[in-house]
Formats: sequence, structure tokens, C-alpha cells
Amino acid sequence: MSKTIACVLTNMFEDVEYDKPAQSFKDAGHKVVTIEWEKGKQVTGKQGNTSVTTDEAIENANPDDYDALFIPGGFSPDQLRGDDQFVSFAKSFMDAKKPVFAICHGPQLLITARSLEGRHATGFKSIQVDMDYAGAKVLDQEVVVCGDQLVTSRQPDDIPAFNKEALKLLG
Repeated sequence: MSKTIACVLTNMFEDVEYDKPAQSFKDAGHKVVTIEWEKGKQVTGKQGNTSVTTDEAIENANPDDYDALFIPGGFSPDQLRGDDQFVSFAKSFMDAKKPVFAICHGPQLLITARSLEGRHATGFKSIQVDMDYAGAKVLDQEVVVCGDQLVTSRQPDDIPAFNKEALKLLG
């Protein structure tokens, strides 16, 4: 059954951490809806290889309209976590126990949403201590699946395992 996945991102996302999972989700028949501050805005990855025209503005995004949340890494999650709209949007998925897929620096948004306490997770090496302080049980492995909700990975090399586990949760 096709699922609709909210993807929160802005400029300086990690190109491959958006491209490869999003393509994997689409290839499996799911819909990826990109959400930023503005609808129709072109955002560019930090490598300059990928540009995305956003589908929705955060002020109009309703978590109830989505089956899962995808947070690519790069500098994007750190920018988004400074806005309470994105923080509460991410928190609502965690609170509702909907699938959340965060790679590399993606868990930064979940740290700010205070949604990692007691959960097994991983992230880029430089944020693992922050995740630990946020109460996560941090594991240094290519993919960590916590229950039937949270899938996290550390870096671009982990994308194949990340995609595989995310697709399993989508069913």
C-alpha cells in the first residue's frame, strides 16, 4: 500500500542523503512530499548536485496527512531545529508512533523535539554525544531500528541499509 512521506529540508541538505532514500521510496510506490518554509521554493544540497522544488510550506503542513517522516542530513536539520514549527511537526510523528527516518545530522531535529529519550538510535559521529545527552541509547552501527518506528543511520555509506530498513517499516 502506497504511503505518503513528509520530508523536511532546506538549503544545505546532504544531496545523496535526500536523493537515494527519496528515490528508493518512490521506486517502491510511495509519495515523498518536501516541506520547507515556503512552498515552491528551490532548495539546493550542500554539494550543489541536487535541487528540489518544495511541495509544501511548514505552516500548511499537517502531520495527520502523512504516514511517515524523513529527515535527510547535512546542515538542513540544524537550520530547521531553530524553528518551533519544524520541531513540533517532527515531535508529532514521534508522539504518534509513526515511522521516522533520520540520517546523519537528521536526528538533530529529534534532539530539539525531545523525542530520543530511551530510544536506540545513531547519527553522524559529531552529534552522537548530543544524542546521548538527549537520553538516546546511541549505537555506532550503519543502521539502528528502534521498535517499529525509528530508523537512523550515521552517514552516506549507510544509505543502502537505511533504505532497506525504512522500506521494511513502510510495509
